[in-house]
Amino acid sequence: MCSTCGCGEGNVRIEGVEPHSHEHHHHHSHDHDHHDHGHHHDHGHHGHDHHHEHNATPANTVHKYIDKSEQKHKHNYETNGQPIIVHHHYYHNSGDVHLHFHNDAQLNETPVFHEHHHGHDDHHHHDHDHSHSHDHSHSHSHEHQHDHEHEEQFSPVIENQNMHYGQGEAGTHAPGISQKRMLKIEMDVLDKNNRIAVHNREHFEQQNVLALNLVSSPGSGKTTLLTQTLKQLAQRVPCAVIEGDQQTTNDADRIRETGVPAIQVNTGKGCHLDAQMVHDATHQLGLQDNSVLFIENVGNLVCPASFDLGEKHKVAILSVTEGEDKPLKYPHMFAASDLMIINKIDLVPHLNIDVQACIESARRVNPNIEIIALSATTGEGMEEWLTWLESRLCA
Repeated sequence: MCSTCGCGEGNVRIEGVEPHSHEHHHHHSHDHDHHDHGHHHDHGHHGHDHHHEHNATPANTVHKYIDKSEQKHKHNYETNGQPIIVHHHYYHNSGDVHLHFHNDAQLNETPVFHEHHHGHDDHHHHDHDHSHSHDHSHSHSHEHQHDHEHEEQFSPVIENQNMHYGQGEAGTHAPGISQKRMLKIEMDVLDKNNRIAVHNREHFEQQNVLALNLVSSPGSGKTTLLTQTLKQLAQRVPCAVIEGDQQTTNDADRIRETGVPAIQVNTGKGCHLDAQMVHDATHQLGLQDNSVLFIENVGNLVCPASFDLGEKHKVAILSVTEGEDKPLKYPHMFAASDLMIINKIDLVPHLNIDVQACIESARRVNPNIEIIALSATTGEGMEEWLTWLESRLCA
């Protein structure tokens, strides 16, 4: 899920990777290693048999797998054939919920958990059926305390008829979820993403691949800029492209017309690429040493700012048609970027835009950001952009 907006990513499809059908049979008998001293546990509590059989994959899960093409690589997040199952939903006010976590010993994580809802009666009976009999001559009294943390509902800051939902502890808001819970979800998601991003970056550095994450809103001219760049740069250095969109292969088709290899990653409901998608896509592409990898992210000036893909630089592309205040409206993206490209400057005479004010807005957010103004259609400023690329290749 996206740490910013909570979007699902259950429909990710990478070109060349066929959907896999995973059937998992989990049988949990809850065997306990007790000393054989002839005890039988009969608990006067909870009216359910603690013997769970899971013969179907839980609903609302996403299966991440390691494709056969990458089996020659050993990664520290492989699961020895066991799938990583991530539940993309939350648990609110669902009564007595028992969670059984099944650890992957290699990761020391909890990639799989099963949820069991049990109704409450005044008196419950708990019967543990073990593989060997234990008779107790004395009774046990167990008190189960279920502590449910009730945090105050988040309220926006209201001033001058303006409502600010981004000033809480988590920096965002979702109905029914506390700020503390949202913050933990974000930390968990980004931690897993960042570990894969580190792995990606190591691969890029080993192969001397300059990986660039191109981010912008829809319609900024990313793909046009990219095709024009490839027509000139690919003559000097090997290039490859990962295209991110929710649906269609339109942009990847346009890139391949230039003769440069490209792979489409469709994210479904997802509003950004993540490090796992880039990892899988790069292994499908087969990157050359001493090359450039362009990652064209999903058109979005919000969510991609939070997700490290393993790139060397984020490059924010802003069209003059979008207005000069976009860096102030979407500060996280421009703060995370090393370069801002102001595109479509050939349209400035026809627009009511102050380019200098746009530059000043970007530098208020990120004093160190580099800025290049160009037109991908007329070619004005393209040489400065190509020079910037080649200087990074030699760095």
